[in-house]
Amino acid sequence: MERLRVAFLGPRASFSHQAASESFGTAAADLLPQVSFADAFTALQQQEADYAVIPFENSTNGSVVQTLDLLADRNDLYKDVKVCGEYYLTVHHCLLVRKGTYPSGWAGYDGSITKLYTHPQAWGQCDTFLSQHFKGIERQDVSSTSKAAEIVSRETERSAAIASRFAAKFHDVDVLKENIEDRADNTTRFLILRNVLAGRTAQLELEQPNAPTAPSEAETTHKTLISFAIDHSAPGALADALLIFKAHGLNLTSINTRPSLRRAWQYIFFVECGRTPSDENKDAVLKALNDLRQATEFCRDLGTWKDQLGTNIA
Repeated sequence: MERLRVAFLGPRASFSHQAASESFGTAAADLLPQVSFADAFTALQQQEADYAVIPFENSTNGSVVQTLDLLADRNDLYKDVKVCGEYYLTVHHCLLVRKGTYPSGWAGYDGSITKLYTHPQAWGQCDTFLSQHFKGIERQDVSSTSKAAEIVSRETERSAAIASRFAAKFHDVDVLKENIEDRADNTTRFLILRNVLAGRTAQLELEQPNAPTAPSEAETTHKTLISFAIDHSAPGALADALLIFKAHGLNLTSINTRPSLRRAWQYIFFVECGRTPSDENKDAVLKALNDLRQATEFCRDLGTWKDQLGTNIA
């Protein structure tokens, strides 16, 4: 079989690269770095890639709004892209410096770092460490944690990057201090997306080789992501929409919003729900979508996949 093409948010050695590498570790796959979130979605829509691995939310820092905006698809650019899986990556941040800068390591650090680089999501995940040791030090946002490590590998001034050990090895820089994240359970959930019209992925059962021990198939929760918009002028419109999920036995596990861009202070809602598949609820999602079409201005099925946390939430 021809090798799979898996897009991820580049550059190489980013956390997205690590997630793509681990989630497709047992498959014959070529990993394709993309410059932006939109490029990854476009590669899928145009069938230049078979899958895309995209960060969706972090357990410490919350949702990734770029992903939500692309899933909102306000201009109908990615109508064939849907979620088909997920992957949880435990994120351990390290403080990285140019090779040989501090031979004695963290124990010999003299306070001479004048600038820090990382992706905006990482600052909030390392707030305690940064407040204790780098208060007042200049912070520079860059496109990825891997890019931060690359910049530091070339700079002559005393700078540091917040990135992974994976990135440190790739860019040949030193780890000055590891595990600087606020929480040891700091985890990013990645969504795995595919083009529903692509025949080569239609029959491929997507399993995660490094997922936690899952329960039996009968107990495995299936997750579904649905987006919709409501008439904001109608009292109770949102409550009516949410009650549809309850009526069909779908357990709401998260709700996110993004601006609709149709009118200020109106939103697109993203609801993630779960169910344990059974003969009784096999059509629950379809029925809920049918009812939502009557209660909302629009709704969209963004995909169903197996819960990789192995938690029965239905």
